[in-house]
Amino acid sequence: MAGLRPFHLAFPVHDLEAARHFYRDVLGCAEGRSSAHWIDFDFQGHQIVAHLDPAMRPAAHHNAVDGHDVPVPHFGIVLTMDAWQELAQRVKSAGIAFGIAPHIRFEGQPGEQATMFFQDPSGNALEFKAFADDSMLFAT
Repeated sequence: MAGLRPFHLAFPVHDLEAARHFYRDVLGCAEGRSSAHWIDFDFQGHQIVAHLDPAMRPAAHHNAVDGHDVPVPHFGIVLTMDAWQELAQRVKSAGIAFGIAPHIRFEGQPGEQATMFFQDPSGNALEFKAFADDSMLFAT
């Protein structure tokens, strides 16, 4: 996957200070520029921007995937297995509830992956995953 360019994602949050604590202190994202209405974060080399929307309410839609109700929309990143395990422990230690607990999805099939889901303080759903072999990312 060499040569990938950073993506940019802007998303709503109802409380910037709660978002700052969650993304910076729990997830370990370095903080970039900010204002009274938004905060840039370094999300593993990608730029995500939490934009203040005090009336923000997350959508509550789910789709069935491998026996779990996966929240839609959601975003996240593919980590190394070691980084994924470390993050799972940090999230658990921070007392954040998992929407879908860390587990292996599609076990023994193409695309086998470690995955976990949880929400930020504004209810935005995040998924973090890892593959033993990154070439399985798009396996069918």
